[in-house]
Amino acid sequence: MDKVMLDRKMDVEALHEDVDGVSEDEPVSEGAAAIKEELMKKPAPADGERLKRKAKRLVKHNSGDRAPTNAMDFVVPHRRWKNSRRSRNGRGRGLPKKGGAGGKGVWGLPGSEILEEDYEDHNDPNYDSDDKNIELKEVIPDITPEEYYKRVEPIFLEYYEHGDTLEVAQSLYEETTDPLRPLITSIAIEIAMDHKPSHREMTSVLISDLYWRVVSSRDISLGFDMLLKNLPDLILDTPEAPTILGNFIARAVADDCIPPRYVTNPEVEELNEHAITALKRADTLLSMKKGWAHLDNVWGLGGPLRPVNIITKQMTLLLQEYMSSRDIKEAHRCILTLEVPHFHHELVYEAVVMALESINQSTEEALCALLKSLDDACIVSPLMMEQGFQRVFDDMTDIVLDVPLAYIMLDRFIERCSRAGFLSDKTIRNMPSRGRKRFVSEGDGGQFKSPTPSFARDN
Repeated sequence: MDKVMLDRKMDVEALHEDVDGVSEDEPVSEGAAAIKEELMKKPAPADGERLKRKAKRLVKHNSGDRAPTNAMDFVVPHRRWKNSRRSRNGRGRGLPKKGGAGGKGVWGLPGSEILEEDYEDHNDPNYDSDDKNIELKEVIPDITPEEYYKRVEPIFLEYYEHGDTLEVAQSLYEETTDPLRPLITSIAIEIAMDHKPSHREMTSVLISDLYWRVVSSRDISLGFDMLLKNLPDLILDTPEAPTILGNFIARAVADDCIPPRYVTNPEVEELNEHAITALKRADTLLSMKKGWAHLDNVWGLGGPLRPVNIITKQMTLLLQEYMSSRDIKEAHRCILTLEVPHFHHELVYEAVVMALESINQSTEEALCALLKSLDDACIVSPLMMEQGFQRVFDDMTDIVLDVPLAYIMLDRFIERCSRAGFLSDKTIRNMPSRGRKRFVSEGDGGQFKSPTPSFARDN
């Protein structure tokens, strides 16, 4: 009981302190002044005296003209409420409104929409009472052939660079569904038609390695059916498309990817004339003697697989054809078709030797123009160019036996090539020079050397 009385006494004393804290200079109403005087005259309660009413917190009213009804409504100056978060109407604990979720016209506390059980507006014109029974499931749309072609085309183009069939099989397995598996053979052959024979050989190897890993015999046959139907369109870009497709079909039969009866009895309903040509080409290749072993080279021995003597012969024929036609673009195409960039020094060697043997200014100009165009087009690298001329320099002792004027012709051809600007300084410095016989008039004083005496030879 004493504790309660002590608390009430402290509250009254706090009230007196609040009243004393009001400055005399500050304007107050008459009623407030009277109450202040009454409180100042009233002594503090004794220790045993019971208070009838507990002091409350002072409240600031919006209007200062209204006379307070009791001491608790005493007007507090405005500065006492500056930066105060307490409610100014005497209610609340001073906490943020709605727990920090904002007031009217705002979204509310973040995440509160999850806690609401019914967040649907029944007044919404699009509201449907049956929506609660809808079950959502994941639906994967089917890929169209055009989209699938865009996805797998980079895979086949990268295969031409690295040649790893296992990597291609893994990539295609991830991208392909069962209805799209026949498109693998069709797309691979369409891309190979626009590339070199070596790439077509790689495509045949790829189809053989994908057999029973990604595609089945049925899928490969359906792929060939698509190609046979599309031959009228393929022939517009690749005129030899029927022959190429016939080679692919024969190679697939030789690799046991499709049965031999496919050539004589395809499942295509109506065969166009180009499809008939392709099937006849495949039948001819399969009917050749010595079995199907020759079909391993149906695309030829590409690049470095060919023997050196065959490559050398083809380069010689290429240069002879160029001398007849003087068509530089055709010569470039034939050189690129050989696919032997590491062996281009042989081409340079044969061209220089041909210039030395011709002893003809027109031939020298034509061969110099060809070598310069090959250097400008970056078909023959500077290293291959230097090696080709160095081989000629090393063989001059043998070349001069067949061409006595070889050194003179070499000097003239090197000077022409140097003016064209595609020979390096190192190549020009390495050019050999053959010392010739000195005549008597060139330093011997017009006298012949006396013969050695016989006695000197005997001794």
